[in-house]
Amino acid sequence: MEFIFTERFKKSYRKLSKGEQKTLHKKLTLMGKNPHHPSLRTKKVQGTNDIFECSVTISIRMTWQYDDGSILLRVVGNHDEVLKNP
Repeated sequence: MEFIFTERFKKSYRKLSKGEQKTLHKKLTLMGKNPHHPSLRTKKVQGTNDIFECSVTISIRMTWQYDDGSILLRVVGNHDEVLKNP
């Protein structure tokens, strides 16, 4: 599946440590094969119709949504910060 990166996602990605970025790359590879793979712990963001969240690490989450057969990556970062404005 193709990914579309928002500017917000790119900016938040640059704030991650190198280790977190490496882990994110592994999760994106997995997500490309199956966005609802159990290890991603994907779920719909509460109060939204089409935005999902998934785990990168225990404390890092990313939000995304489907966009015409692609996945639009919205933001990545600390769990609480990401979910304040998914």
